[in-house]
Amino acid sequence: MPPTKFRPTEKSYDRRTGKTATIRYYMKATPKQELIDYLNKESSPKKKKHKVIKELERRGVKLIWHTKQEEQV
Repeated sequence: MPPTKFRPTEKSYDRRTGKTATIRYYMKATPKQELIDYLNKESSPKKKKHKVIKELERRGVKLIWHTKQEEQV
């Protein structure tokens, strides 16, 4: 099974050398803070949020959930 992707793969073309470099964004290579910020966004799809939660659990990160009402008080 291939590793989980965080973002689509990008290809960058170097005009000087004429070579194309492929940049792959795997979940396991994404920084922890970027994953946590993604979880806190409201516009994130639930399917991808679930993948992020699984990755953070794999890394041993404990998540503490707060509601919006608790944050305002």
